[in-house]
Amino acid sequence: MTEEDPTTAGALPPSGFPREPDGYERLWTPHRMVYVDGPEKVVSTSERDCPFCSGPRGADADALIVHRGVTCFVALNLYPYNPGHLLICPYRHVPDLVSMSTAERAESIELVTTGIEVLRATKRPTGFNTGMNTGSGAGAGIAGHAHLHVVPRWDGDANFLPIIGRTKAVPELLGHTREQLAAAWPGE
Repeated sequence: MTEEDPTTAGALPPSGFPREPDGYERLWTPHRMVYVDGPEKVVSTSERDCPFCSGPRGADADALIVHRGVTCFVALNLYPYNPGHLLICPYRHVPDLVSMSTAERAESIELVTTGIEVLRATKRPTGFNTGMNTGSGAGAGIAGHAHLHVVPRWDGDANFLPIIGRTKAVPELLGHTREQLAAAWPGE
């Protein structure tokens, strides 16, 4: 009689399930379904329903705000691709760079730059993805409110495009990440 591995006791072998032959292993994270199709999912682009508008009205820790600037703020992504995934948002509810004021565009780029510096000092990534998804057709989850992404990357963590289309485990609690980055932000 062989001893059964307690971590897989009673589990069906992976080969018993249908599988898409694409070369990717799957990490099942059903808790993310709240974001995908749960009752809290943001489907409106109105200012009234926008988390980027309501967040700054609350406490920084509750809204995951790392830094508040004059025209823009920096917050952690609630559903990050990697630890330290930052969002730079204007306070005003505007849909894209074209609608942002010159001051908002300038400050947002300065905040992206400072965010990269803070992430380098605290998380030591080997690279970054930075950018903006403008409009729902481009993948913007909250298309009505412009926001830039700063995603820290490490050698071997994964290709950016598969992360967008699939799920990624993030090994650090958002509250801990927010505290670490807020403490390291210059002038805080």
